Amino acid sequence: MPQTILICDDDPTQRRLLQAVIEREGYAVLLAEGGQEAIDLLEGPRGGDVSLVMLDLIMPNIGGMDVLARVRPMRPDLPIIVLTAQGGIETVVSAMQAGAADFFVKPASPERIHVSIKNALSLTNLKDEVSRLKRKQKGRMDFGDLIGSSPAMAQVARLGERAARSSIPILIDGESGVGKEMVARAIQGSSDRAGKAFVTVNCGAIPENLVESILFGHEKGSFTGASERHIGKFQEANGGTLFLDEVGELPLDMQVKLLRAIQENEVDPIGAKRPVKIDVRIISATNRDLLTEVREGRFREDLYYRLNVFPVQIPPLRERRDDIALLIEHFINRYNAEEGKQVRGVAPAALDVLRAQPWPGNVRQLENAIFRAVVLCDGDLLTADDFPHLAAEFEAAGIELGVSRPSPAEIAPAAPAATATHAPTPAAEPAPQTDDAAASTAGIQVLDRDGHLRTLEAIERDLIELAIATYDGQMSEVARRLGIGRSTLYRKVREQGIDVRRAS
Repeated sequence: MPQTILICDDDPTQRRLLQAVIEREGYAVLLAEGGQEAIDLLEGPRGGDVSLVMLDLIMPNIGGMDVLARVRPMRPDLPIIVLTAQGGIETVVSAMQAGAADFFVKPASPERIHVSIKNALSLTNLKDEVSRLKRKQKGRMDFGDLIGSSPAMAQVARLGERAARSSIPILIDGESGVGKEMVARAIQGSSDRAGKAFVTVNCGAIPENLVESILFGHEKGSFTGASERHIGKFQEANGGTLFLDEVGELPLDMQVKLLRAIQENEVDPIGAKRPVKIDVRIISATNRDLLTEVREGRFREDLYYRLNVFPVQIPPLRERRDDIALLIEHFINRYNAEEGKQVRGVAPAALDVLRAQPWPGNVRQLENAIFRAVVLCDGDLLTADDFPHLAAEFEAAGIELGVSRPSPAEIAPAAPAATATHAPTPAAEPAPQTDDAAASTAGIQVLDRDGHLRTLEAIERDLIELAIATYDGQMSEVARRLGIGRSTLYRKVREQGIDVRRAS
């Protein structure tokens, strides 16, 4: 889904110009005629959808600086680009000190607006990713970090929040890649152990002869190769949370020792003379049916009931397809920050195919697919060409690989009816193709007599002359249709000696 930009300006002409430029780049637009309306929008139900604000500083009643003062405490990470007709240094300094991400003087060229928006959104992505990594490192991730709006994920969050209020043992059940560790971290970050140690043990990845040493520790010289003391994962997590991932993979003899450690709140390191007391919150996870494992004798029944006091079931991604678009947006933003890319989203046709996939590897598989696509992408949008491993699926959906990417104008959303400022212009029917179609567009010659490309300046001159003739010399409309400012248009007219005459 396209990112939404809020334009706040009391000048209707400036609002229309900015809206045309921004929608041409594929963003959704909300319009506000004044400061109070902008504040009401940001505080309302649609405020969370706004990714960036274009804010005029000089407005009646509530000016831009007042809006900045109100919005900053409410949305400290929301990028705000301020614009004004008065570009004094004092104004620039005041706006930046108040938290503006960028500043430019009206009228600005479409290129300047486009670059400013992309830079502000890229910086926001980078800040979000740094903030997420800091929360993860400090053990302070919470359920706000879970991505998903489906009823199934809402239920997971409700159960997790309740479990976080106590020290009750939790068993998270779900297929591989659904995000069991993410939920465990959210439980820790929402509990009174937030900020304490969060230690992860993948029980299926530990060699069988090292399980006891890794979990419970050992003393120096307690066995061949024990050249120094090791405290073990239980003692590492003391005071915090121990996450036992794929707990169903533990050997039966280690299950007995794990049960005792949980029941007695103490561990017996190998070679130690006495047990060591511990204070650890246990969260376990499995992709197996542990009850079946119990019936078949591969998992201890007493340990199962000790771990499965508060079960949390995470459904696979194929059962919560409503979350796929949100997850894709999240991963695009993350890998934009990590890879220095500026991908804005997914082309609608490609998104439909991605939503329809079964994703047997769940969120982990989707994340890897988006990571690879972001690295491959050379444009603003991910298309079928960026998912070569899904070529058969795209072809089955009638999407050919290797076709040109959609332009921003082709995917730009229509302005909301409540904010429309003029009736939409019907799309012109395509002109019939001729043998000379490649050399001419709407009467503008692209190639010269020798079949070579004409210069950009010559083509631009013809285009400006065509626009002036088409719109009867109305320079404001010409500038709007060409996507440039009036001052830029007049400068180009002067430089190229174009004759401007309005029809009588």
